[in-house]
Amino acid sequence: MSITAEESTSNYHHQKPPFYRDAIVVKWLFQIGALALVIFALWFLSSQARDNLTARNISTGFDFLSVDPGINLSEGIDTRPSTGGRALWVGMVNTIRLATAGIFFATLLGLIVGLARLSNNWLVKKVGAIFVETLRNIPLLVQILLYGAILANLGDLEFDSGWDNWVIWSNKGVSIPRVFIADGFYQWAVFMILGAIAARYAYNQRSKLHDETGQDTFPWLWSSGVLGAFALIGWFIHPIFSWVGSIFGAISDGISKIPEEILQIALSIAAILIAGRWIQNFLQSRRTPGGAARLNDDDKFRIIFAGVGAIISILVIFVVWPGLTSWMINSSSDLFSVLENKFGNGRTGGPFGVDRPEVIKPGKFEKYGPSGLTMSIGFAAVFFGVVLYTAAFIAEIVRGGILAVPKGQIEAANSLGMKRSTALRTVILPQALRVMMPPLGNQYLNLTKNTSLAIAVGFSDLVQVGQTVGNQTGKNLSVFAIWMLFYLACSLTISVAVNFFNVRLKIVER
Repeated sequence: MSITAEESTSNYHHQKPPFYRDAIVVKWLFQIGALALVIFALWFLSSQARDNLTARNISTGFDFLSVDPGINLSEGIDTRPSTGGRALWVGMVNTIRLATAGIFFATLLGLIVGLARLSNNWLVKKVGAIFVETLRNIPLLVQILLYGAILANLGDLEFDSGWDNWVIWSNKGVSIPRVFIADGFYQWAVFMILGAIAARYAYNQRSKLHDETGQDTFPWLWSSGVLGAFALIGWFIHPIFSWVGSIFGAISDGISKIPEEILQIALSIAAILIAGRWIQNFLQSRRTPGGAARLNDDDKFRIIFAGVGAIISILVIFVVWPGLTSWMINSSSDLFSVLENKFGNGRTGGPFGVDRPEVIKPGKFEKYGPSGLTMSIGFAAVFFGVVLYTAAFIAEIVRGGILAVPKGQIEAANSLGMKRSTALRTVILPQALRVMMPPLGNQYLNLTKNTSLAIAVGFSDLVQVGQTVGNQTGKNLSVFAIWMLFYLACSLTISVAVNFFNVRLKIVER
């Protein structure tokens, strides 16, 4: 029986290729092989490092975290830490404070300088250009050392230093007024939450009226007025919400009575439901109009990863960290217990307080008192350095983002009779932010990592404290690992925040 050419071609096309030529099989084999190679390389390198360190009698444990390092720190939440872990935590807090304040003020200053570079005023434009071209071309370390030298050569600390004791500067640092949360803050915060809800309602109503009538209804002005009214009224009558403390107390008592086994089962069920819900939504997003889900290899990997993540969560709850649920119960109960205390009947003071800086003389020499917000020479030098240096780059990002907005958008805003400030706020900057966010995130990451240069002026950041702890205990390699994990966590946190706003700002296509 003879086979026609057409039947032969059909059989050839329908014949399944051998597994070693199947693209899917080959792809998975290469991925599994690459993963195995990476694991083997990590095992080999770690074993070699362990053998070399053992041969040189270098210990790499983390037992120093619970041992008194015997050091004093210049500043922070604890100047005489009792353990190495506490000392490193003080350094982390100092680094986070410096990076957070630096990001805020560098963004604000960079925005102002960037707008100045686009100003029609010749003098303002040139001042902005000089600021950018000067500061971004001088190494940051040189700037930090320069600011430290300038601050260290200020006058001696005296009782009448500064601007009528609102700002005091000397060769011992700079002190400014400190605003702090007072006893009545949490009760007043209840008013602010209610005011935010009412302000949102007022904004929606005024916006609806504008859409229906076309009149200028000033929704932002109305919502701000409503929120301000709640804030003002709550400032005087906030103690009426002291009864909220009893609710938090009841919640705290209820949480403390939850059996640990029940919470373990509930968390496991939640992990399974979350993974299942994610897989269901993912499959739904991949469905074609015909109803079938078209999945490629990456999609299958994501589904597998979601399922494995749920299994790992259950293993952590029951095997790896069985005390996790007990810690969650105790922590939650303590949190609501603290809130109960914050809303106590005895707390009738104002929501905020202000401490002016002061100079005291407990012995022969003057020093700053406990009131006021005091920046040491080291903190001030690093703060001014990272803020001014990063602001120069942010200014160029702002200028480039505004110039990236199509010229027709600006002309359209002008044709509607908008003021320059109104057009900038409502038309130009919202579109420029789409271009600015990615490079802004990079500058925030650079600023956070540049705070490690604080060791040059003796500021007790994580690097300086870690170096001291490492010298005292001989566990430098362990300290390096903690450094890397901390800065990695900071970088990932900033990246997540920037990516969140970047997604919110992108253009949604229909």
